[in-house]
Amino acid sequence: MQSQNRFFEDLVKIMNGAAGTVAGMTREAQDGMRERAKEWVAGMDFVSREEFEAVKQMAATAREEVETLKAEVAALKGGKARKVPTGDAKAPPAGVTGIETPEE
Repeated sequence: MQSQNRFFEDLVKIMNGAAGTVAGMTREAQDGMRERAKEWVAGMDFVSREEFEAVKQMAATAREEVETLKAEVAALKGGKARKVPTGDAKAPPAGVTGIETPEE
């Protein structure tokens, strides 16, 4: 009596071959979809993380510079306001030039 049946051996070989083929097809499909997704994202003009971080740093630096310039302008305006008379001196009456001339 034969301990192994030739039919089952052949069936097992076919199933193993089919499983290997399906696994290979799955890998190929995943790789293909991954490439398609990369092409699609590349076509959308998204920025990379490095570019985003660089622009973020530039914006932070620009904000700091703006704050510094605002403080400088405020200091200059404050200094200028102190130099301008506050209105204590009265303007001369109309027709008077404020220049004294010797009397005869």
